[in-house]
This record gives sequence, structure tokens and C-alpha cells, in this order.
Amino acid sequence: MPTFSAHDGTKLAYHVFGDGPHVVCLPGGMQASAYLGDLGGLAAHRQLVMLDLRGTGESATPEDPASYRCDHLVDDVDALREHLGLERMDLLAHSGGANLAVLYAGRHPERVSKLALITPSVMAVGITITGDVRRETAQLRQDEPWFAGAFAALEAIVTGKATDDCWQAIAPFSYGRWDEAAQAHQAAEGGQRNKEAAIAFGAEGAFDPDATRAALARFRPPVLLLAGEVDLNSPPPTMAEFTGLFPNAKLVTQPGAGHFPWLDDPNRFVATTAAFLG
Repeated sequence: MPTFSAHDGTKLAYHVFGDGPHVVCLPGGMQASAYLGDLGGLAAHRQLVMLDLRGTGESATPEDPASYRCDHLVDDVDALREHLGLERMDLLAHSGGANLAVLYAGRHPERVSKLALITPSVMAVGITITGDVRRETAQLRQDEPWFAGAFAALEAIVTGKATDDCWQAIAPFSYGRWDEAAQAHQAAEGGQRNKEAAIAFGAEGAFDPDATRAALARFRPPVLLLAGEVDLNSPPPTMAEFTGLFPNAKLVTQPGAGHFPWLDDPNRFVATTAAFLG
């Protein structure tokens, strides 16, 4: 397993799948990159370099927990680019990792050749996802056998009455099919996430949405935003708003997909992302 040193000396690990030009991949949720797999077979088209963010997966725990903050992690991504010997890189990010990707693109636009944001989080750009948008997206699943309990839990979350059980109850909404594969994927999540790091990731000072939006308005490389049609985390109407922040971005909504579109329809996901990355 290859490693490199961050600028503060923390040893970081990454995993390589496939051959061809690099695509640096950033996971979300301060979670080990293992949950990305090979992105549904995208590794057959490009070499995927999956970074384990500090404190996750095979990467070391830093001495300073404050270094988990998203804006500080930008330096880790650039250290990986330097380690790989790349002047510019294609960057792909999923979910919460998209916050890191857009901060990197805003700070180092000349070092990004293409940017693919897969069901991205919107914290870094300050977009609000309303409860009504989440409810409307959830209603697309009303024929599912688990819908009633999951929707009741969603309602409790949206109205500020959530219990710990609610978060588990809405898990089926994250997948296009709540089958054995999806349930196993979801069950593995707890052991892959660094909860302390996840809290620190978005700590006060991590994001300056106005400055990030201004930087993205000047970001000229091609951008792909890939939304899942039934994804409550990154619903398509919100993704359309996010797409509008870039001068050269395209939104693709994958039919029937949730928050992990490479699991829901690998062939469609790979066709879309491989065509964009080239």
C-alpha cells in the first residue's frame, strides 16, 4: 500500500485501481475510501487513486485533531498531487468529499484539469436543502415496502425531533435498491468512519461560502455534477443550483439512483463518468 507524508508529517495512504491516466478520488464523511470500491468498474477506463483522508482507513491519525477541518485538508490533497508528480490532475469527489474538492479547486484552479462531483454535499457553497425538497424526493419511493417507517423517520429529522434510531431508519433512502448488497454496504459504514474527524471536518471556520462561490465562478475547467434521481442527501433540484455556480459545468441525473450511483447502476455510472473524464 503506497503512502506519502503530508506537510505536517502525518503519513497518508492511498489505494490504486486500474491503469491509465490518474484520477484522484476523494471519499466523503471522513470515511475510509474502501466504500468507493472501484467505482462500479471505472478502473477499467482510468487509474483511480483513492485517498484515505487523515485519520481514516490506512492513513495515520494526526497529532492535532484540528487538522481534520476541511480547509486544512486542502494541503493533504496537494501533497498527494506533488507525490504523484502531477502538474494538473483530474479530481473526483463523492458526497462530503466534494466540499474538499471545491475548496481545492478554488484555491488551486490551475492544478485541476477536470472536476467530477458525485452526489456532492453543498456545505462549502452554502446552499440550503429544504425539508420540502427532501420530502418530495422521498415520495418517489412511496411504493417501497419500507417506505412508511423510513418516511416517518425522515419527518422527525426534518422537524427537529430526530432520535438516534431515525438515522438508521432512513438508510434505505440512500440506495436505489435496498437489497442485500446495499444493506451490507451500509452496515460497513460505521467501522469505516472516524466520528471525531467527521465532527471536526465542518468546524467553525472551515467554510466561507461567499468566497468559494466567487472562486468557482472563475473556475474554467470542465465540471460534471452527477445526481441520483432519488437521493435525499443531494437532491436533483439542489444539484441544479450547484451546477449554476460554475461557468463550465454539466448536470447529469442518473435515473433510479440514490447516494451511491455506482452501486445502483454501475454501467450507467461508468458510461457517464468515463465519457466526461475521457
